[in-house]
Amino acid sequence: MKILCVCGLGQGTSLILRMNVETVLRELGVEADVENTDVSAASSENTDYIVTSNELAESLTSSSAKIIIVNNYFDNNEIKSALSEHLS
Repeated sequence: MKILCVCGLGQGTSLILRMNVETVLRELGVEADVENTDVSAASSENTDYIVTSNELAESLTSSSAKIIIVNNYFDNNEIKSALSEHLS
């Protein structure tokens, strides 16, 4: 399974989201290849899931990946809830 963490520029914020997604996946016992990128590059990536904010998700409608919305990239409880809902 491949998961892409997406922010506007694909640098700082998506990296933090990636680290928090990896932490949550370890807690859930789920193995996945997690990467981070910017919203424009994410559309052309072949991935199973994209984790991003609600406003950036509107730019990813052409992607075949399932979109997981997380509004606070620093809130591991929100990330855990969102991932659990979509990955189970």
